[in-house]
Amino acid sequence: MKALLLKDYKQLEVTDFPTPEIGPDDVLVQVRACGICGSDIHGYDGSSGRRIPPLVMGHEAAGVVTAVGSAVTRFSEGDRVTFDSTVSCGKCWFCRRGSINLCDNRMVLGVSCGEYRRHGAFAEYVAVPQHICYALPPDLKFEHAAMIEAVSVAVHAANRTPVTLGDTAVIVGSGMIGLLVLQAIRLAGASQVIAVDLDQGRLDTALDLGADVGLKADKVNVAEEVRRLTGGRGADVVLEVVGATPTIATAIESTRKGGAVTLVGNLAPHVDLPLQAIVTRELTVGGTCASNGEYPACIDLLERKAIRVDPLITAKAPLEHGPEWFARLYGGEQGAMKVILDPSAC
Repeated sequence: MKALLLKDYKQLEVTDFPTPEIGPDDVLVQVRACGICGSDIHGYDGSSGRRIPPLVMGHEAAGVVTAVGSAVTRFSEGDRVTFDSTVSCGKCWFCRRGSINLCDNRMVLGVSCGEYRRHGAFAEYVAVPQHICYALPPDLKFEHAAMIEAVSVAVHAANRTPVTLGDTAVIVGSGMIGLLVLQAIRLAGASQVIAVDLDQGRLDTALDLGADVGLKADKVNVAEEVRRLTGGRGADVVLEVVGATPTIATAIESTRKGGAVTLVGNLAPHVDLPLQAIVTRELTVGGTCASNGEYPACIDLLERKAIRVDPLITAKAPLEHGPEWFARLYGGEQGAMKVILDPSAC
């Protein structure tokens, strides 16, 4: 099969690669669409430390089942599917209590971190266990289905946030995940949603997707504007979708006393937290990681267009254009949100 191989940092090549073998509980999926994630871009240059070459990256995908293992009962050849990016074991304490995203033995598709190497979906075929697969409706486009992994991250973040009908929510960071979080928190009950970013184009998209206000962080004092818009109190809930000290500080400063901050972004491994502001104002600060079984709900949300992904898709390109797109995205191409690669076009 053809695969987009990270041979070395910043060296991607479309090459011949062994078609994955499947075990008894696995399905072989012909990949029809796979999104380039921001984490893949950080893997491309080696900055994340989680994509050690050689590696086939890619974890946001959908396709068609072409073979099934001897113990597979839920799927047949020809089924349209998507799958979780997290390969959970199903046996550890966390899996047995329903926290599959916290699995002690978790592996992530398209990741090589020293502890394991799991080739991903920047390839014509990928093998995945049946328990992380989900059937797709017949009318859901593959490029939209490839966005379900990202949507599930946003929906999980909203589910982890103690939002109440009528609350004001602030989204700090209006990139692709932030724009999905914006839509999810609105559906969860927030009546006023304020988007924050440095890029006016992203803020315009946020307004199109349901934000009531867009604040350009280098033009206004975000915390002061949030207080002005909330009767002097601050936001009930704030979701930070960058993962850096300055944006987390903005999130905490924008939250009312007794409010909640959900940390979604994880750009930096370590950040500085204003401890006294958190303690003396009794803020609840919590993290959220990947998703935890939200895929069926996300498929339904996309099918009903309750969450819109079309405005976030920059381009759909054949796999052979992958190296070019990685270079462009790594260079910070303006306006690029999500590029979907189609390995089936090889």
